[in-house]
Amino acid sequence: MKVERIEINGAPATVEDLRHPALRNYGHFTAMQVRDRRVRGLGLHLDRLDTATQELFGRELDGELVRARVRHALRGDVRDASVRVYIFGRDLPTWGEVEPCVMVTVRPPQDPPNPPRNVWPAPYQRPVPHIKHVGGFGQTYYLRMAERAGYDEALLVAPDGTIAEGAITNIGFSDGESIVWPDAPMLRGITMTLVERGLAQMGVPARRQVVRLGDLPALRSAFLTNSWGVMSVERVGRRRFTVDYPLMKTLQDAYERNPWDLI
Repeated sequence: MKVERIEINGAPATVEDLRHPALRNYGHFTAMQVRDRRVRGLGLHLDRLDTATQELFGRELDGELVRARVRHALRGDVRDASVRVYIFGRDLPTWGEVEPCVMVTVRPPQDPPNPPRNVWPAPYQRPVPHIKHVGGFGQTYYLRMAERAGYDEALLVAPDGTIAEGAITNIGFSDGESIVWPDAPMLRGITMTLVERGLAQMGVPARRQVVRLGDLPALRSAFLTNSWGVMSVERVGRRRFTVDYPLMKTLQDAYERNPWDLI
């Protein structure tokens, strides 16, 4: 059964409810895959939402409230879904004061695509990259440009060639001995963090370093992570990579070492 819902503060969203987030493009969100009403890294999602709410709105966000809002949006008939939790501010009568509102969207579940991804380098860096904020015109623009050029994802690159992240993903590499994560301003994705945790538990060496486009020939393979999971990369621009299936299994095993948390 295909279900799509939008709820705001625990009630179905009306046109009037949606007017504010539509006209004032200021807020943040987190995206998660729900299976049997469970999520990997739920605590990381709640921490992300609370930290960003404090920075953007000067208010704390109760994690138990968020869980209740997600449970309500899923209700009794949905166990597997793609869920996003958006936080935006509703103006209060006191000038300058806002009330954080919780918007939950529910859509059908999404699994990682099977074919290896092709990634197009784009000359762009996200503003305030540590927050998963709404209003990402630049990254959406370059993602569309990448798709028009026959690629699956855009890779956000600084003017000096330093690689940061994908438009909707994090990117990682392998030099054949260890995992290499780019050291640059970026959003630390939940799946990326979970993979890092799993790799550390498995004793797989990993490091952070500045990676520039010119460094790619020295790297053996590449992969992407986002809320869908872990995906292999076949090409970054003109640079082709070996699709390392044993590495992909290691990354998947690292990810799956993290338990499913009940919402």
